Amino acid sequence: MVSTYLNAYPDGLPIGDQWVPCGDSVDIVFPYDLSVVATAPVGTVEDAENALNAAEHVAAEAEHLSTGTRRAILSSVHDHLALHREELENLLVLETGKPLVDCRVEVARTLTTWSSAAEEVAHIHGETVPLDLQPAGEGMMGFWVRKPAGIVIGIAGFNYPLLLASHKLAPALAAGCPIILKPAPNTPLATLWAVHIIREVLAEYGVSRSAVQLVTGGIDVGERLVGDPRSAVVSFTGSAAVGHQIAKNAAPRKTVLELGSNTGFIVASDASIPDAVDAVLRGGFYANGQACISIQRVLLQQEIAEEFQAQLLERIKEVVVGDPRSADTRVAPVINEASTQRILGWLNDAAERGAQVLAGGALEGRSLQPTVVRDVPRDLALWSEEIFGPVVCLETVPDLDTAFEALNDSRYGLQAAIYSSSLKTAFRAIDTLKVGGVVINEIPGFRSDIMPYGGVKDSGIGREGPRFAIEEFTVTRMALIRP
Repeated sequence: MVSTYLNAYPDGLPIGDQWVPCGDSVDIVFPYDLSVVATAPVGTVEDAENALNAAEHVAAEAEHLSTGTRRAILSSVHDHLALHREELENLLVLETGKPLVDCRVEVARTLTTWSSAAEEVAHIHGETVPLDLQPAGEGMMGFWVRKPAGIVIGIAGFNYPLLLASHKLAPALAAGCPIILKPAPNTPLATLWAVHIIREVLAEYGVSRSAVQLVTGGIDVGERLVGDPRSAVVSFTGSAAVGHQIAKNAAPRKTVLELGSNTGFIVASDASIPDAVDAVLRGGFYANGQACISIQRVLLQQEIAEEFQAQLLERIKEVVVGDPRSADTRVAPVINEASTQRILGWLNDAAERGAQVLAGGALEGRSLQPTVVRDVPRDLALWSEEIFGPVVCLETVPDLDTAFEALNDSRYGLQAAIYSSSLKTAFRAIDTLKVGGVVINEIPGFRSDIMPYGGVKDSGIGREGPRFAIEEFTVTRMALIRP
């Protein structure tokens, strides 16, 4: 099905300066109809060890690349990826099952990430320090600079594989760090292609291909990469449970963890109801609901709750369910059958406890219908955990104080949004909501790829976005000089 794309890079895994054959492989299936897209190589603990050895060997070379060389490499990677834009979009549709419209957004954002990382290379700097603040420092001068932390381990999620990988690859190269990437087992194809492109660009600039490597495999491979003392930083995007374990395995080394959420969305009584409804339609179901900041918990101030619900149910039919290869489709099957059954199970548990399914709640072919549920008990997974599917939950609250309290009553805190025409309410939300980002009058899934992105509580630690990831991947080095 995608032989044209897969012929663009060699067989095996990009480890060291070569592509290493693998003894095992796995079928990558198209979630829409379960047809086999391609076979992907499966790495081993030995592959992980070899990649670590190669990264250690190339670390000094990567660290001493000039600012101009790093910027040129990043810009060239952007240009080479852009040449294959449409092919990458179509490949992402097949391996992730996301609608074409979402895969187009993913590739566009990927390109922005590489171009902005190229710009940030020139902004890596330090500061002088007035050592003579204390008597012992009189006559001395001091300054600090940023230096590469060392080997970066990047572990990406399945839902936006190319973009999530790029948010690790581009800043690592910008910082002067070698990186070993581990993609999600069921969506490695576009990332393998991108890594091949990156390594060929490195070679064009006389840089060892070992600066960027990719290893697939199971939990044992991930544990080998994360737990090795040579791994200076681990950047992980995925579930909270796995992220917590990674943090333990990596300690005391640095981790950057983006662990998802159960995103809250408040509609105040003074909001534009049509605009807020449109936001739920756009922000609750994109990427088949498989986005960390897709709308999940909708808190409606009671004055507008009935009208909001009526308008939402009237317009829910606008969310087209179908083949993700169609430009009109907005919802298609989630990544696999296990995820489908988990979501249906959570819906059933909520219904048994009195929740009302107002729309959807069933399968249309293999796709979960866009689903709206109200009055979900807060102790159930459908409300308190990350659904990661095309489901939104409505709850009516008497006032904004209750809405803020309910939104904060979560172990997660990635991003949240509020619709209101009041500037006072907007600033109250910014001051009150315990999340990494507060969005006013736009979907909580809005993310500019240059902004600091990350969460609090169980949504993780550290920040992505090229400038901020570069800071995560570097360490300060202080210079103290007595002339």
